[in-house]
Amino acid sequence: MSFDPPEIYAQVEPQMPAILVFWHGQHFLTPFIKTKEIHRAKVLISLHRDGEFNALAAERLGIGTIRGSGDHGSAFHRKGGVRAFMEMVRTLEEGYNVALTADVPKRARVVGLGLIKLARESGRPIMPFAMATSRFIQLKNWDRTTINLPFGRGAVVGIEAIFVPPDADAETMEKLRAKVEATLNETTDRAYARVGRPEAARLEQAGDG
Repeated sequence: MSFDPPEIYAQVEPQMPAILVFWHGQHFLTPFIKTKEIHRAKVLISLHRDGEFNALAAERLGIGTIRGSGDHGSAFHRKGGVRAFMEMVRTLEEGYNVALTADVPKRARVVGLGLIKLARESGRPIMPFAMATSRFIQLKNWDRTTINLPFGRGAVVGIEAIFVPPDADAETMEKLRAKVEATLNETTDRAYARVGRPEAARLEQAGDG
C-alpha cells in the first residue's frame, strides 16, 4: 500500500478527531486504514437492510458504528438522520474520528450539505481521502461500488483538511461543499493513477461504463 503524501498519518494525527470522508463506492477499504489505537473511529451506516451487513463487518473489524441516514431531504427524520447527526457530534467530542461517505444518497459523487453542517457544529476538520487498488470489480450500481481484489497495488491519497467556520453562512457552506466535492474527485484521480488504473477514476466519477 502506498500513501500520498508519504507522511499522511503524521499530518492527520495531530488534527484528530476528524471527519474522514470518501466516496460511497470506496467504502469496503475504509476499515483497513486504521493502523494505531489513536485511529479509533466510528462509521455512519444507514438503517437500510443492506446496512446491516456493512455494520456487522465493521464491528467485526473493530470499528464502531453510528446508524442513520446522511440524507438531509424529506426523509431525514424518518431515516434516523437527526439522531445520527447528534451522535456524530458526541462521538467527535469524545475523541473518536467519524468516517462517512460524502455522497448524497442515490446521487453518486455529489457531496451533501449535511457533512458541512457536521463540521460547522463540531468544529472538527473534514479530511477527504480516496482509496484504490489495481485489481477490482466495479459494479454497475448507483455508487459504482468497487470490490477490491487481492494481489494488486493499493493507494491511499489525502490532500488537505477543510475547516468550516462556526459562523459559516449559506454561501460559505456551499463554497466549502463544492470544495470537498472537488477535492474528493482529485484524490480519486490521484489514487487510481498511483495504482496504474487512471481510467477507473473516470468511470467511477462519470457513473457509466
